[in-house]
Amino acid sequence: MTDDVRGLLRRAKLRLTAPRLAVLQVVENEGKHQDAEFIERAARRRLGSLSRQAVYNNLNALVAAGIIRRIEPAGRSALYETRVGDNHHHLICRRCHITIDVDCAVGARPCLEPSDDHGFAIDEAEIVFWGLCPKCKNEE
Repeated sequence: MTDDVRGLLRRAKLRLTAPRLAVLQVVENEGKHQDAEFIERAARRRLGSLSRQAVYNNLNALVAAGIIRRIEPAGRSALYETRVGDNHHHLICRRCHITIDVDCAVGARPCLEPSDDHGFAIDEAEIVFWGLCPKCKNEE
């Protein structure tokens, strides 16, 4: 784990525990756009033992601190990633569920302006583009 990540946790006032570091390492290095079950299995392989509750607690703490991002595609489990703060969006294949980052298409943050903001100070737009990835499209 790099000193940068340790510093990030310290600045967020999160303790540097082995479970927290393992969860963050998995999301950062092998778990991009993966669900909590994948992260739990991979973190457990790193540590030898780890409770499901510890994984969820650490995911929630890392999301609350802004270190990781939770995306919640309709009809699927929440997915986690370390790309935060740039208001990017996602492409998701309806068949194989591959999830890919896509930058904002047009304009400055938050990329889209609603027809009426109802007085909200909007700072983020979450867009999910659904379709078939090239592999699944070719298999049709």
